[in-house]
Amino acid sequence: MAKIAILSRISSINPNQKHLAKIFTTSCGFVAITFITANFVLSPATAKAQRYIKGNPANVNPPLAGAVYNLGGGGTDVDSAIQWMINSVRGCEKCTSKVDVVIIRAAGGDAYNQPIYAMDGVDSVETLVITSKTEANAPDIVETVKNAEVIFFAGGDQCKYVSNFHNTKLEKAIESVSNRGGAVGGTSAGAMIQSNFVYNACASSVESPNALNDPYGSIDFSYNFLDWTNLKYTVIDTHFDKRDRMGRLMAFTARQVKDGKAKTAMGIGVSEATSVVVDRDGTAKVMGEGAAYFVLAEHLPKVCEKGKTLSYADFKIWKVNSGGTFSLRNYPKQGYYLRSVDRGKIDANPY
Repeated sequence: MAKIAILSRISSINPNQKHLAKIFTTSCGFVAITFITANFVLSPATAKAQRYIKGNPANVNPPLAGAVYNLGGGGTDVDSAIQWMINSVRGCEKCTSKVDVVIIRAAGGDAYNQPIYAMDGVDSVETLVITSKTEANAPDIVETVKNAEVIFFAGGDQCKYVSNFHNTKLEKAIESVSNRGGAVGGTSAGAMIQSNFVYNACASSVESPNALNDPYGSIDFSYNFLDWTNLKYTVIDTHFDKRDRMGRLMAFTARQVKDGKAKTAMGIGVSEATSVVVDRDGTAKVMGEGAAYFVLAEHLPKVCEKGKTLSYADFKIWKVNSGGTFSLRNYPKQGYYLRSVDRGKIDANPY
């Protein structure tokens, strides 16, 4: 009966390595088995989301006073707006109540953890890097998000967010945080996905001249993603005046009315280094360095068809500077100016 000698210790094998066994007979008559190991990347079916946590891993579960939202315009984050989210859901400033914050992103690392953990009232900050629907349905990820009081989406690619998160358990977990009075926010792409009508940029990223020349060219929207009561009938855009996105926001809002998605559509354009925070009563406040623009399409466009230039008379535009407010439940009856688009051209400076 042959004796078997295991020449590689099985206990030392890395579970993230693939193993190939080679069996041969030694000159002494023993059967020898060696294991050839090779590094490999986990398939999407078995991959797990990356997680980074700072602070107390236990769930604090305080009473909440939201729901509230934070729409960041990209560029430098407005730290005071993130602190506003924390204070708003706690219902207090400089108090003993603490919250757990979850950062959601599709790529990147834990850059948000330390600065947010240093803010008042934070028990923990955990960053989740989620890159697939499989990860978005993972029980541990869903449970972590469901137990958070504040959720913040990093910037990046709104197409990845919508494609990977829509119709998943993660989406329901995010909505449950808002439903129980928590806070949800984001910057750049992370703010744009808070829209009722999400410009997803899955086809391409369109510039204002192209959108005005053809409101249907390479412009796709996602519907029924996250559903926030105080952001009904909105399209949110970011990096707004720096990248001259007024024209495309006009096209986006005109599309919603033309396509029958709403009788009126409100565009919210947020400048860089600026946030629009929305309280539980639907009052939006502008914080940070720049302005926000509220752009209302309230009637059918004259021309809004595939392959044709946009014509729309009298968009109502409210420019709200830092510190100013705007009601998203009852639009102001004054304080706006009018701009029209005729055959793809805006009639005057819209800013």
